Amino acid sequence: MSRLFLLDLLALLLFAGMGLLSHGQPVNAGGLARNVLPVLFVWLLLAPFLGTYRRPTWKNLLLTWALAFPAGLWLRQMVLGEGFGVGFFVFLAVAMGFSLLFLLLLRGLAKLLRLW
Repeated sequence: MSRLFLLDLLALLLFAGMGLLSHGQPVNAGGLARNVLPVLFVWLLLAPFLGTYRRPTWKNLLLTWALAFPAGLWLRQMVLGEGFGVGFFVFLAVAMGFSLLFLLLLRGLAKLLRLW
């Protein structure tokens, strides 16, 4: 398994954990799964086609994130049976920003430590 994939997974888990904490919810396996699995599912579907780990570049990471994250959050809404009102789009914007921050921080750390 790719070290970069594990770093990206860690970034997504940290993002989801911080989201749970910021909403006063416990960080547990159920909450993390509910919030990470839909995004991870789409991410893993797209990554082979986008070369996310075969040709790891910043561009490939950003493309994977830009496509997988909104689609994964849309899937999460569908699975949870929640609507797509203004609240969803606010959540989407905040989630996109913070998820990118976590991904870039961990990928940057990997670059500094020459893991990538």
